[in-house]
Amino acid sequence: MPAPLLAPVAATLLAAILLPVTNPPAANPPAANPPAANPTAVNPTDAEAISAGVAKIVAMQEKGPGADVAAEWPYEGVYRVGGKIPYGYRVGGTSIACMALLAAPGFADDAARKDAVSRAIDFVARSRDEPLLSPEYGGNYDVRGWAHCYGLRFLVAAKNANAVAEAQKPAVDAAIAFYLDALKKTEIPQVGGWQYARGPGIENPCPTSPFMTAPCLMALVEAKAAGLEVSDELLARTVKALELTRGESGYVAYNAQRPTRDDPKQIPGAIGRMCAVEVALARAGKADEKRLRFAVEKFLEFWPELEKRRKKTGTHVAPYGVAPYYFFYAFTHAAMAIEHLPEAERPGLRAKFRETLFKARDADGTWNDRVFPRSASFGTAMSVLALLEADGVAKQP
Repeated sequence: MPAPLLAPVAATLLAAILLPVTNPPAANPPAANPPAANPTAVNPTDAEAISAGVAKIVAMQEKGPGADVAAEWPYEGVYRVGGKIPYGYRVGGTSIACMALLAAPGFADDAARKDAVSRAIDFVARSRDEPLLSPEYGGNYDVRGWAHCYGLRFLVAAKNANAVAEAQKPAVDAAIAFYLDALKKTEIPQVGGWQYARGPGIENPCPTSPFMTAPCLMALVEAKAAGLEVSDELLARTVKALELTRGESGYVAYNAQRPTRDDPKQIPGAIGRMCAVEVALARAGKADEKRLRFAVEKFLEFWPELEKRRKKTGTHVAPYGVAPYYFFYAFTHAAMAIEHLPEAERPGLRAKFRETLFKARDADGTWNDRVFPRSASFGTAMSVLALLEADGVAKQP
């Protein structure tokens, strides 16, 4: 999740915030494509788009299997576990949706939004007991880390926003402790960082994924700012892991276990992770203005390469290996990257960014990177978070 964003927070949220290296065929392909973008429509104001997006997200909340009330926004990709959307996508997608609902103006006075978030808090908090989210597992391809990352980010944000009811606090505190501990236990040995496509044996070193490690570093920074126990050593190892992925030109590799061999020809497919890595390092106190600027400039130049893959079947297609779930993850982190540049540069970049984002908005007021209508909740949440960044509303941890 997308894993977003959350990702992709990608994605990969989720991510999902979000993310497969290889994917099985879709278990339940949609009957029809989601609404097409409407490039001839007049763009709404940011406030109008955010308000419409928030309403759409609230309306898309779902009941999970066996649940009595709507409490989830599962991210849907083609990856399944036992034929079902994996728990990592369910918690990751829900967390990213709620991060947008919490951040958008007017939360405290919006009863429907507060009720939706409260139900999601209960779901994400009790999910700590789900065996498929345990940090004790055998490795291989697995997306539970998106739940650990974005579940932590959401619940910390919910506490910061005073959105946690008194009766919920014990479960929320226990869940925050669980998700943070899970990140610590699943850190890649020797290399540092996190990866959803590990080899057999979680105790074995493997390449770090900047796509996943960048939001995990943000989760750790946010947790430390909230007073949780995050060691300087863990932060330093995570920073080092991300630095392994950076090429001299500004390129960021898809995976890295040793210093990256630069590949500038692949920059068009790397723009999302370039922005995410530079933002995460900046939030950890390791900002590089030159690399931030380069990542933003290349995002604005090459975003059509991502657009070619949005709402398309298949995943890692040549020449750049960019899968559809990467699209709004990239937008959200590009918006964040702009806000780390000198203030005088931001207005012009924000204007170009907004113009680009609205080109990807569907006629119904949502954003979606997948052929699955359900995943509009992820795309819309990541886009709302991006617009809040561009408006200077989002709070930096």
